Amino acid sequence: MEPVDPIERRAASGPPSRFAAGTRRVTRAMSTGVRVTARVTASGSQRTGRAFRTFARRDGAEQSGLARFIEMHTVQVAGDAALTVSLAGTVFAMPTDQARGAVALFLLLTMAPFVLLAPLVGPVLDRFRHGRRWAIGTTLAIRGFFCWVLAGALVADSPWVFPLALVCLVASRAYAVARAAAIPRLLPDGLDLVTANSRIMITGLIGMGVGGAFAAGASRFGADWSLRLAFAIYIAATVLAIRLPAQVDTPVTDETPRIRPPLRSAPEERLRNLPHRVLHALIIQSGARFLVAFLTLFLIFLTRENPLPGWSTPVLIGGAVAAAGIGNVLGSLVGNKRVAPPPTPTLVVLGIIAVVTCIVTAVFYAPWSLFLISFVGGVYTQLGKLCLDSIVQIEVLESRHSRVFAWIETTLQMAWVLGGALAIVLPLEPGIGFGAAAAFLALGFLLAVRARVHGIRITPAESPPRQTEPPTRAPHTRPVRRPDRAPDRGLEPSVDRAREQRFGRSYDDRYGSGY
Repeated sequence: MEPVDPIERRAASGPPSRFAAGTRRVTRAMSTGVRVTARVTASGSQRTGRAFRTFARRDGAEQSGLARFIEMHTVQVAGDAALTVSLAGTVFAMPTDQARGAVALFLLLTMAPFVLLAPLVGPVLDRFRHGRRWAIGTTLAIRGFFCWVLAGALVADSPWVFPLALVCLVASRAYAVARAAAIPRLLPDGLDLVTANSRIMITGLIGMGVGGAFAAGASRFGADWSLRLAFAIYIAATVLAIRLPAQVDTPVTDETPRIRPPLRSAPEERLRNLPHRVLHALIIQSGARFLVAFLTLFLIFLTRENPLPGWSTPVLIGGAVAAAGIGNVLGSLVGNKRVAPPPTPTLVVLGIIAVVTCIVTAVFYAPWSLFLISFVGGVYTQLGKLCLDSIVQIEVLESRHSRVFAWIETTLQMAWVLGGALAIVLPLEPGIGFGAAAAFLALGFLLAVRARVHGIRITPAESPPRQTEPPTRAPHTRPVRRPDRAPDRGLEPSVDRAREQRFGRSYDDRYGSGY
């Protein structure tokens, strides 16, 4: 064996050897970092998932089936967020003058789905409420299919993008109607309707954030990829909808009356038959939808044409969106309290605050006033909708839920279109714009007061005949007790007194609620 020269030995352990050793150490460190990151991410995801499931299943929601409904709703909201991110930015990237015309056309097109929703979709859902799970799943599957078609239409720059998006909007509104009608059947004994609706809204905000974040990442490769992501999310939600508990459906028995309401009815008949508290709440909540549409469009155009010194348009819009998001979260949290606020007084207070805030913004046009009115709009929209839904779910017979919610969604959409139309026709002056918005909100509030006063003055002889139907109670759920029927339905006096303390004496049997 030949001896190795010391110089050759030193050369063999020189820079190349040290480089290889350093590379191995870096590789081991990176591998360790990846494993640690993966474990931390997985652990965080598991803790987040456990916290979500705990929140969704508490207060008896797991036994009643409400928790599974909440999980399904969270997934579908994530799909809605992905769809919205995919279609965002196509209108407001135009110059202001062109964007106004495009927005006006869009506002007109958004009313088209509601021509079908109110007179057709609502009654159909009422007639087939024994298959409500499949109805909800169908609305999700339709959106998933058309998201896939939309992805191809965007790539090909097809003129069918708007019509396809409108079909998705119709399915989305139909889902909202079916969802609102299903919640009372899944209500556990430990929750009231305001709290249950609030819990669904809170988890929906979580789904919106997650879906929007993933869609934003996918959209970096193109809007068609975020639409394909929305397709996958909607398909998953469809499976969850079909697997909802059976008590979502209204069982058809020999004792259940076969109520087949006509598909069409005159608007004045619908308004006359609405319970006065529902009509009062609907008018006030229409102000919230009006305000949100007005702020969404007017702030975008106003900050581009009349920017505030030292504030760029993206920063102002981002701050307003953040303030509105905080308001949404706060509204949901207030509604999610163990003892939720009474619906009607809450709506009245929200309406008054909105009018005052619009006046303040018209007088003091500054970043803080824009953020304040955005925050108020977020609270008003979220908490007001919770109150309106709970009032309808209590006041209206189950066999009419889908129909009434369909007309309510149509009315709210009309208020949204009115707010958007006002935003694009007014001059871009903050005093004029916000002053006009305050005037419209005040007018709506006065109409709501008039509807409430007129309803209180109705005597028993003037009340429309009430349609009755035997209650259908699903397993593990409490029946939706109508406080105005408590005495003649044999509810316990303590329950009746609690309802009176919570909702007031106006739920007396003297008010008509046939629809």
